[in-house]
Amino acid sequence: MSEQILIIGAGSGIGQGLVQHYLQQGDQVQAISRGACPPALATTALNWLQLTEADVASKEDAQESAINSVVTEAVAARPDIVFICQGWLHDNQYGPEKTLRQLTAAQMQKSFAINVVQPALYLKALFGYLTRQQQVKVLVLSAKVGSITDNQLGGWYSYRASKAAINMLVKTSSIELGRYNKTATLVSLHPGTTDTALSAPFQANIPTGQLQSTAATAKRLAMVAANLTSEHSGQLLNWDGTVLPF
Repeated sequence: MSEQILIIGAGSGIGQGLVQHYLQQGDQVQAISRGACPPALATTALNWLQLTEADVASKEDAQESAINSVVTEAVAARPDIVFICQGWLHDNQYGPEKTLRQLTAAQMQKSFAINVVQPALYLKALFGYLTRQQQVKVLVLSAKVGSITDNQLGGWYSYRASKAAINMLVKTSSIELGRYNKTATLVSLHPGTTDTALSAPFQANIPTGQLQSTAATAKRLAMVAANLTSEHSGQLLNWDGTVLPF
């Protein structure tokens, strides 16, 4: 039996991989993205909802209103599984900080805006739906480098801090959600190292066999989603479904 899937951040490499995977499985997909739907993905089984750059860049109330509107349309399809796929590590101006001396307020603010604030606003917009929908599963993409316990190398200050923050947001939200809907599952998820623009500058240092295509990552993450139960709620999971330390 086909499922209803919602992919938020569907224009990212992993987001597109998930859209393709679920469409190939015969599922119905709602996709939210800042970009237009790639022509290769266009099908009646996909409803692509586009937020404009102006929506995302707008200040506070306007941004939240735009997110609320698009989420309201998406959840009308009653999704069984939701992925939130926002993530930012670097651009032409900023790279991961190798030392605390490289840290700037502007870079940290951008990292938190994309890696924490936007997913938080989506979770807030989804919350009413999640309290009512039985067996719903939400997977928020995070990163293993956000684990405080696992951090042995240091560096990457803004990215590590933002991912630690999203892990805490998911954990805290899962506790509240569980009070209303004991069948719901909300987790943060490390997708593994994937061949996307985010990892591109660092791929030369990745051990052979560790870098995954977006299709392979999507298949692995879909398997994690399929095996989730409410007992997993609040956890930080690895791409293979094992539990990572906070």
